[in-house]
Amino acid sequence: MTATAVSVVIPAYQEDEAIRPVLDRIVDAITLDFEVLVVVDFPDDRTVAAVAEHMGGDARVRTLVSTYGRGPANAIRYGIDHAVHPVVVVTMADGSDDPRLIDPMARLVERGVVVAAASRYSPGGQQVGGPLLKSTLSRAAGRSLGVLARVGTDDATNSFKAYDTAFVREVGIDSRSGFEIGLELTAKARRLRRPVAELPTIWLDRAVGQSQFDLRAWIPKYLRWYRFAFGPELSVDDVRRQAAAIAQKNQKEGQS
Repeated sequence: MTATAVSVVIPAYQEDEAIRPVLDRIVDAITLDFEVLVVVDFPDDRTVAAVAEHMGGDARVRTLVSTYGRGPANAIRYGIDHAVHPVVVVTMADGSDDPRLIDPMARLVERGVVVAAASRYSPGGQQVGGPLLKSTLSRAAGRSLGVLARVGTDDATNSFKAYDTAFVREVGIDSRSGFEIGLELTAKARRLRRPVAELPTIWLDRAVGQSQFDLRAWIPKYLRWYRFAFGPELSVDDVRRQAAAIAQKNQKEGQS
């Protein structure tokens, strides 16, 4: 089996302070061939200058300006659409994720899983810091999906995941706001009965900057993808049709 290569997608919004050590840790941790795509919403985002100044002429790390609209979901979609490698990893710009998991998660995808999750809630995993309500709801959702829906991970809501790039392009990404893409793609994999695996991780709350996670606005959207994970096996066409209907409801709710 030949070594795989990985595209790392990082959605960022004014992360000029946090992004520098994050990029250092990623570059030091990955042993596979890789590219890092830092995706911002607009060219004047301070993250752009910070990446250019810090990384210099390292062609493996570049900044992309999304044309899909604002928000993390659109940034992630844009980054995945521009990824060139067979495995894509989504990670955050705030330093909460452990980049040492990128290689082993990518290897799991290389071995045949379509989603490899970094799990805070499996044995050996941990969440350090963060709002209590958010972590409680996330843990309850993750573990219940793992046990009741058998999605293959106890942490379906974590954004830090590796994906088979071909799988993502096959099923599409329907989310247009928030960070629910990790849950969406895990639910789609389950309804298609595609393999999902996990590795334990220790998540650390960000030390610099402010989180963009809006719990009140995004809970209803998460719930729709949560419910979608339950049910019989579907075809790809059925998954895309039902997911489009969920996305339409989420968009209407966001406009109201």
